[in-house]
Amino acid sequence: MFEFGEWLEATSLSVTIQSVGWVIPTLQSIHILMIGIVFVSILIVVLRVLGLIRADEPLERVWARFRPWLWSALVVMTVTGLLLVIGEPLRQFTALSFWLKMTLLAIAVASALAFARAMRRAADGAFAGPPSPLQKAAAVGTVALWLAIIFLGRAIAYDVEVWGRLSLGA
Repeated sequence: MFEFGEWLEATSLSVTIQSVGWVIPTLQSIHILMIGIVFVSILIVVLRVLGLIRADEPLERVWARFRPWLWSALVVMTVTGLLLVIGEPLRQFTALSFWLKMTLLAIAVASALAFARAMRRAADGAFAGPPSPLQKAAAVGTVALWLAIIFLGRAIAYDVEVWGRLSLGA
């Protein structure tokens, strides 16, 4: 992966991203804003699953309201994330935090897709009753998953300090 990172870092797109002083901070700002939108969208749905907000409103309706925000923000987050990786590939590829974040992100997106599929089936009455303890635990786990993704994203900049000898860049 190191050789690929060196090659990627030498591409004209990477050099441009690295050399234009405002590009990386702008991409990071947009990326962080999108993570916030994703997290808040998920948090609202989770709080509804737990019955802490909008308990009078069907879960399907709450999901339908926040689904476009979630998916749109995920798309923009993916694009900005890819551009950040292209701009600083060696920094990303040598950070254990980056690889852990990508793994958890894949799990989180798969989880969101599974939830979206369940919401499509909800028309058949799948969510007619109150959420089960397992559904509530999954909802809390989703919030914990996204908090870990947020932490790991921030930890990329401090990977050696966070992980010590476990860091791939140590």
